[in-house]
Amino acid sequence: MTNTVRTAEAVRAPMDTRKIATITGWLMVVTFVTSIPAYFILYAPVRDNPDYITGTGADPTASVALGAVLELILIIANVGTAVVPYALFKRYSQSLALGYVAARIVECTFIAIGILSLLTFLFMRQEGTAGTDAALGEAFVAIHDRAFLLGPGIFAGVANGMILGYLMYRSRLVPRGLAVLGLIGGPLLVVAAIAIMFDVIERGGTVQGLATIPEFIWELSFGIYLIVKGFKPSPIIPDSLTESAPVERDGAPGVPAPRPGNSPVDSTKPAQRP
Repeated sequence: MTNTVRTAEAVRAPMDTRKIATITGWLMVVTFVTSIPAYFILYAPVRDNPDYITGTGADPTASVALGAVLELILIIANVGTAVVPYALFKRYSQSLALGYVAARIVECTFIAIGILSLLTFLFMRQEGTAGTDAALGEAFVAIHDRAFLLGPGIFAGVANGMILGYLMYRSRLVPRGLAVLGLIGGPLLVVAAIAIMFDVIERGGTVQGLATIPEFIWELSFGIYLIVKGFKPSPIIPDSLTESAPVERDGAPGVPAPRPGNSPVDSTKPAQRP
């Protein structure tokens, strides 16, 4: 009996949503701070010059190694953006919250594959095992490019755009107008990546750049909004309304209210006279 009461009290304990929002927002910002310099600046010498694997040209070791470190931090931040708010998100939809975590992990797996390919590139340059064949360098760069297309390309659109966007639109934890950016940007990002796979559009071209803008704005705006304002108070509408489903109380998101019949005297029923 005591354990049951303690469990009920733990479930009904209010959640510090402001702290969750702040941490999640900063983690989202970290994903920008780490991913953009790594891909566009630090990896550029190797991506633009695959023949460096033969030992020619300037040594890219420091640049690529720093990019790898930043992307390792990116992986931690990516997973954190899904794990930190999971307890809150699952009160609105456990399937979407779990799907968001899973999609983020898959995205990070492809990021890790890209890191490994470029670190192997560096290793073979340092050991001199590539000889004079630049084709091997082109292969490692191609692996990194395709891993980036599948991870930050497709699965970032699925995770942050489609799943997170829909969850935020449904729960109203952020303004719906903001969440719509995710619902638009996610599919655009995925379609653009698939179009590149079928060689319909050029990688890094104008079409892909335009398709990336809504998702870029959504993710950055989401992170900044959480840091500045936090999650909005919102009633919980779970996947299936059950007797034990928590609802909003006292204006705090995710705080369940007491249900009739749980107290020693059920106030919804008239007292019987002896």
